Amino acid sequence: MPALSEDKNTIEKLTNLGKKLLSELKQKESPYFDRPVRSLSNVIFDEKAGTLKLGDRTSRRTFLNIGHARTFMQSVMIAAKCKELVKNERSASIRELYYQLKHTIPGLTDNTLEGQEESNPVIVDLETALDALREYLHLTADRSGQLFGPLTIEDQGDKIDCLRLGKSGLSIPSIVDDYKFLDHDAEFILVVETGAMGDRLVEEKFHIKNKAILVSSGGQPSRGVRRLTHLLHQKLELPVYVFTDGDPWGFYIYSVLKTGSMNLAFESKRLATPSSKFIGMTIEDIEKYGLKKVTEKLKGIPAKKAGGPTEDYKRAIELKNYAWFKHELWQKELDKMLATGMRIEQQALASKKLEFVSDTYLPEKIKNHEFLP
Repeated sequence: MPALSEDKNTIEKLTNLGKKLLSELKQKESPYFDRPVRSLSNVIFDEKAGTLKLGDRTSRRTFLNIGHARTFMQSVMIAAKCKELVKNERSASIRELYYQLKHTIPGLTDNTLEGQEESNPVIVDLETALDALREYLHLTADRSGQLFGPLTIEDQGDKIDCLRLGKSGLSIPSIVDDYKFLDHDAEFILVVETGAMGDRLVEEKFHIKNKAILVSSGGQPSRGVRRLTHLLHQKLELPVYVFTDGDPWGFYIYSVLKTGSMNLAFESKRLATPSSKFIGMTIEDIEKYGLKKVTEKLKGIPAKKAGGPTEDYKRAIELKNYAWFKHELWQKELDKMLATGMRIEQQALASKKLEFVSDTYLPEKIKNHEFLP
């Protein structure tokens, strides 16, 4: 769970919200609360910080607005439950929260919540309104991702040597702020997109041979993976390298780790690691390492076809237009991808030999500083 000092701060924020609403009721005013607008139009790239952030636009949720009343009720109900969890030093999954609060409203046939698709957005609204991570509200999600490497962590009084966890590694929870990093012998942090590539590197003992803290995200990195990467970099002062597939979706995974995501732009300062470097795969790798026979075609159709670009082509063009991809090296990479119509997966390196990625590809790139910004 989060540190007790953060719990105290969270309880204070929730209490102040409740007092505000109660005061408005006593004054016979319609209770309300404001929260930042989370749409793309209100997401800004802060070039100085190197992260995404929300703009100044806000929206107001008012109880005596028939269009807001249901969601307002759900917001207050969830805020009250979160305060109860924090005070009792308990955590609940977002799924458990949904089931705890779902019930039929007395005198009506309506339920407080009809599905998790109602409760999840309200949780995010509370995060933005209170400026508090979901995890600070003691709400958790399923574990996602694994960590391996020369690092010792203290977790609720237990010491965990991450080199002694076999091929399973340390399963990364959604709440990692209470981790204490006791000792390490690492020189860098490597975040790997696919679980299969993470398994390959562990089998080849890459993390041991290269003194690396290896984080396997298993696809789009969870908030726990992003927060842990941020904390490892911040507290251990180690460089972060990100290894994804050479396609628009892999490139976006990298940008989420580096600059934050548009959906969670309000949490970029806690989740993003702006100094991260991209280590591959790239279109240039295809020629350099003789991988032409193991490339894949971009999915969809290019812009020159009738109807405009679709799927991979559309995503690549979107990336080109994002402010955080405007660096000339990224523009060059995306232009190459669109011109050739090719993409390449991490596993394509196995066409050389299974240990090629561990013994040659990654060590060479790190030694020669062959990174994209």
